[in-house]
Amino acid sequence: MVKLKTTTRTILNKVLQRDGGEFSKRIKYRHQIFWNEPGAELIRNKTMSAEATIQEWKADKNWQRKLSNKYNARLFAQMHGCKVADLFWRGRNLDEVNFEDLPAQYVIRPTIGYGCNLVYLMDNHVNHMDKRRYANEEIKANMHAALQQNPNQEFLIEEFLRTEQGEYKIPVDYKIHTFNGEIAFIHLINRLSPHKGYSTFYDEHWNQLGHIQDCYPKGTYQQAPACLPEMLEQARKLSKSYEIFVRTDFYATDKGAVFGEFTPTPAMGQTYKPQGVKILLNYWDTYCKEMI
Repeated sequence: MVKLKTTTRTILNKVLQRDGGEFSKRIKYRHQIFWNEPGAELIRNKTMSAEATIQEWKADKNWQRKLSNKYNARLFAQMHGCKVADLFWRGRNLDEVNFEDLPAQYVIRPTIGYGCNLVYLMDNHVNHMDKRRYANEEIKANMHAALQQNPNQEFLIEEFLRTEQGEYKIPVDYKIHTFNGEIAFIHLINRLSPHKGYSTFYDEHWNQLGHIQDCYPKGTYQQAPACLPEMLEQARKLSKSYEIFVRTDFYATDKGAVFGEFTPTPAMGQTYKPQGVKILLNYWDTYCKEMI
């Protein structure tokens, strides 16, 4: 009986460590407020212009929803002086896309979505994400199916960013957890495929932290990218403008730090371990107190 109680307690502790606790509650509440009200998708998919002022960006309640559209996020990052991948095409009309006009290396990603769904890192017809060879018509058919499912969906075809060493490969993700201009920590992911990889965590001075989120197995220490100072400066600037908590994703490339996307509800706040939850709540209560 004692052994059974101990086993039950161990399982319960593991569940509690993975549910994100109070941080997850706040993120789930934000998700409900952001996306369950009428007109939420209209706000997210209201295409902004490169000439829009910051006042125009922030004119709507919970305006940050606009930045969950990856095209809008690009514009917002550029407005703040950040580098983004070159854009070859954007839209829904796939008849406009001539794959023969694209370079041998390019990236396709949707404007709406999370994780690596519908992301293609194409290199001479081979997708680095799943190591499969794709004919142009197969890619177009997959894009068409996704567009049929969501009338607000668009696709971006962008430059395939090279690593700092000039290689075409799945890029290392630098997921910077930010609060109104302050950096809580950096989650580095060495990705092997859409759902496999290794994680390490660092503070803004590149001191390694414990394994504070349980979405990928623990990796080994990674050297800081050469563009880390630029990356952190840009993350702070974007975060200060974004105001509330957001995960700001960057890549380290041979042309410096390049912005990827904003993630306002990462993993719905789950998979963070107690150490991570403690850090996140401390920053939230210090720099984003009473913010959604």
